Amino acid sequence: MLGEMKRDTRARTNGAAGRSYTPEAVCLVQKFMAAMQPDNCWRPLFEASSPCCIVGMAFTIRQLQYFVAVAEQGSVTRAAQNLSISQSSVTEAIKELEGDLGVELFERHPRGLSITYNGHQFLRHATKILATVSDARNSFAETKNNTGGTLNIGVTSLVAGYVLSDLLARYRRACPGVEVSAIEDNGSYLEHLLVGGELDVAVMVISNLRDRLALQAEILETSPYRLWLPIGHPLVSADIISIADITKEPLIMLTVDEIEENTGKLLSALGARPHVAFRTRSVEAVRSLVATGAGVALLPDLVYRPWSLEGDRIESRDVSGALPVVQVGMVWRKGSSLPQAARDFVGIAEAMRSGRTPR
Repeated sequence: MLGEMKRDTRARTNGAAGRSYTPEAVCLVQKFMAAMQPDNCWRPLFEASSPCCIVGMAFTIRQLQYFVAVAEQGSVTRAAQNLSISQSSVTEAIKELEGDLGVELFERHPRGLSITYNGHQFLRHATKILATVSDARNSFAETKNNTGGTLNIGVTSLVAGYVLSDLLARYRRACPGVEVSAIEDNGSYLEHLLVGGELDVAVMVISNLRDRLALQAEILETSPYRLWLPIGHPLVSADIISIADITKEPLIMLTVDEIEENTGKLLSALGARPHVAFRTRSVEAVRSLVATGAGVALLPDLVYRPWSLEGDRIESRDVSGALPVVQVGMVWRKGSSLPQAARDFVGIAEAMRSGRTPR
């Protein structure tokens, strides 16, 4: 079988049947096949002219998992804690991966590290490879559902673009026969629909869940608040950043879900009155405004990306003190008998959460 795949790959690469693939696409396939080898050893099937295709390159699934964990956490220490392994194991894996790729994935500095532009680009590919591997494993699960049915889900604005899209894509691949209907609204209204039985399950911010007596919640992800800064801002190089430092800066305020409420409560509790320079419901607008120096932002790490749409760099830093966290989770009505389609959705979400912290 593997020999047939190799011959087929050679044929396609050479333009058989009138088709050809770009060197970049061929390179990604090679890397994926290499990672799936039992001994994690890649023997090149052919050479390509793409700079990313280096003969003898080899990396493992575990290295990709460690890289994604560091990129998501923004820290080797936090990634190692989540992975329940030593920091040295993570550091060594990242160094080996960078050596294989021939590029720096992270910039090292006294305060830790930050992902580079090349690292940000590779993160998209690494995430796709890990998702494909997960889907391949799930395809053999006995719980896979192909019987059809319907699934009514709700989602809050902050979660829609950062959690639901990937989760829903995996669910559709695992359960292609299920008809999915989704609605985006604020948390309180979604709670109302869940209690009334109009939704099977919701994926939402649950830190401030109101009707906990009637609703069951399961955490999928916990995201701490961090400070967003434009490159070159004086606070980027500060050893310690306090809330008092933030109140001196113009603040770009995101007004979706509970973000504005949490930020306001935090600053008010400390007797601080922030100078809000701009309020917006768009995360992309926040990125652009911060990157161009219009102000700073205090937002959960869940929505952090190091680049604006215009390609300007955004820095992210920890803030000292007891900052709130945003909890994203699944919610359904207590005591209700979830339909099979909803149980499968919950199961895939749980597997996706487990995949973020491989042991």
